Amino acid sequence: MNFAFSEEQEELRKTVRSFLDQKSPETEVRRLMETDEGYDPAVWKQMGEQLGLQGLIVPEEFGGSGYSYVELGVVLEEMGRALLCAPYFSTVVLAGNALLHSGDDAAKKDYLPGIASGETIATLAFTEPSGKWDEAGITMEAMKKGDGWVLNGTKSFVLDGATASLILVAARTGKGVSLFGVEGDASGLTRTALSTMDQTRKQAKLEFNGTPARLIGTEGDGWKTLSTVLDLAAVALAAEQVGGAQKVLDMSVEYAKVRIQFGRPIGSFQAIKHKCADMLLEVESAKSAAYYGMWCASEMNDELPSVASLAKA
Repeated sequence: MNFAFSEEQEELRKTVRSFLDQKSPETEVRRLMETDEGYDPAVWKQMGEQLGLQGLIVPEEFGGSGYSYVELGVVLEEMGRALLCAPYFSTVVLAGNALLHSGDDAAKKDYLPGIASGETIATLAFTEPSGKWDEAGITMEAMKKGDGWVLNGTKSFVLDGATASLILVAARTGKGVSLFGVEGDASGLTRTALSTMDQTRKQAKLEFNGTPARLIGTEGDGWKTLSTVLDLAAVALAAEQVGGAQKVLDMSVEYAKVRIQFGRPIGSFQAIKHKCADMLLEVESAKSAAYYGMWCASEMNDELPSVASLAKA
């Protein structure tokens, strides 16, 4: 098995890094952290129209480029390195994957082209105020009403929930956990921004009161889709974190070269050398796990759940 990236993948990395160096310097990250939206719509538009980042893993028939999860991992690693403030993780990784694995061709046809072009900001409303991430934690109810469905209940910690124009909601019907699509401006939906420790990633509380929804996929099959999405999201998050960790290591090594103490750079002291060597080992181990996870995700093989846990750890 070859873990080296192809020429095309390295070129993708170079392009994305160059773009993010310009569009997501530290000053811009700090500015966007203070805004309610948490992202720059002009940059989001450029990402979709010029670089095609939102449509990277969306199949060509739905307006995307049809690349694999390895390419997505490369992009996420660079986004983690630049601490990009954008609803990319919620739209592409959470909502995009939920649609791709839902088995609902009509929903894919309706929603994926908007995600791929960057017109749609989407998210997945999964956790509830209990904060549980398992199937039992989903208690929100969906009821049949006429030809459609209505939702009642509360979702919490929803990434980019205050700005999303499409929300995929996990709720319970008589047949079990199911997935529903809700428009951002639907009636009976109240969105409240939450204060977060990580200000680069906005969260919201969503309250549903008789909110109209569309069933996505097969009723009662929602958990099968969601458990796959959680594994894919863990791998994607690991890729982001590896990008951030590598950047921190680079900054530390650079500092050790320029910080002078007792008349010489602190990087020449054995204690600092050991610290840097330990950090390198940690970062490279995390990288190997994340890259293996990306490969498993692109192949969708049986190892994905255990490798996703490994990468996350």
